[in-house]
Amino acid sequence: MAAEIKRFEPVEILEEQPDPAFAKAANAAAASALALGLKALSQRAIAGSRTLFTLASVGSCFWLWDGIPNPSPTQIISLSIYAIFILAANVIVRRV
Repeated sequence: MAAEIKRFEPVEILEEQPDPAFAKAANAAAASALALGLKALSQRAIAGSRTLFTLASVGSCFWLWDGIPNPSPTQIISLSIYAIFILAANVIVRRV
């Protein structure tokens, strides 16, 4: 006769009770690592906000210039003054 095939059997896993002091230390370490990561992320977001301001302001200039299909001389002068204002605002933001 053929050999009997052994099938997998469920195994009972005994749950170990974690050491309360170790669990407390592990939770404290995880919380401090999370706080450190969030601090670094918020600092990068603040540093990147200057770049976002530049992108939004220059984008508004481009959008205004592109939005007028046949500009008059008065509109060209007005848009140029706006562009100079945006450049000045970006210089001020970069120096601060």
